[in-house]
Amino acid sequence: MALDRFGRLISYLRISLTDHCNLRCVYCMPEEMTFRPNAELMQDDEVIQFVQLFSRLGFYKIRLTGGEPTVRANIVDLVREITHTPGMRSVSMTTNGILLPRLAHPLAEAGLQRVNISLDTLDPEKFNRLTRWGKLEDVWLGIQAAEEAGLSPVKINAVIVRGYNESDVVDLAQLTLDHAWQVRFIEMMPFAGATDLQRDQVVTADEMQARIEDVYGAMEIAGDGQLDGEARIFHIPGARGDVGFISTVTQPFCASCNRARLTADGRLRLCLLREGEVDLLTPLRAGASQDELRQLILDGIWNKPWGHGLADGIIPLNRVMSQIGG
Repeated sequence: MALDRFGRLISYLRISLTDHCNLRCVYCMPEEMTFRPNAELMQDDEVIQFVQLFSRLGFYKIRLTGGEPTVRANIVDLVREITHTPGMRSVSMTTNGILLPRLAHPLAEAGLQRVNISLDTLDPEKFNRLTRWGKLEDVWLGIQAAEEAGLSPVKINAVIVRGYNESDVVDLAQLTLDHAWQVRFIEMMPFAGATDLQRDQVVTADEMQARIEDVYGAMEIAGDGQLDGEARIFHIPGARGDVGFISTVTQPFCASCNRARLTADGRLRLCLLREGEVDLLTPLRAGASQDELRQLILDGIWNKPWGHGLADGIIPLNRVMSQIGG
């Protein structure tokens, strides 16, 4: 059991499988991004060793992230190994969806349960502008493939950036009328690489909700008001799906945080918006015992911070978003 000093039980691990990506979203990384050599990242057997170790510490939920996790070689075999780890109850993935037309069914057969797919606009030109070279139709095909493969409920993640796509909130919410999806609107968070944009062009969850309710009227609170992960969930009357808001900047949910992150280069990151990390890969490669690695993890979790320091102007600058994992 992994407890922090505030009494939170940490049981959810987000593993970044790579810092590489096949897009260059403006809020995530510079266009001329230099990625880490593969040798500096966790290898397949190292990922599995960490999954097994975290599982023995009571972690039972894993989300695979990137970069873009589907660009990792042997991704299907790796997912199969993770899902068959004793004690693992939930394995999901956050992806841009571009490679799902050929991977959705194999991933589902390997045991992957759900996907969150990034989609920030339904306008092809805006999509290309936000991602710098992506094609909207590729993501749409990926969403359809995920649904056909049973990777459900499909969740759509939309990061809203002022000056880019704040006017698209209503169109994205409209997807829930005919689809049993959860469309989740995310406040942009500041990291290294695009910090000025991330600070100056935030659209708050309250503003997003107001835009939707101006068109559809007051939304109903869903899930008895409980957070679904990080999202506050609402329902447009008569819709098949739900609308969620992840308000990390304006309404932090630190009291209920039960998660930690393992970066692609094997560092345990204790808060998305804090720079503190514990290097696990170097000791593993140096021959550290399971007990030594276990203690490193438990000590790190114990010192997990309460929350971020954005209100005090503290911004994590040691990594861009793609190097941490969503």
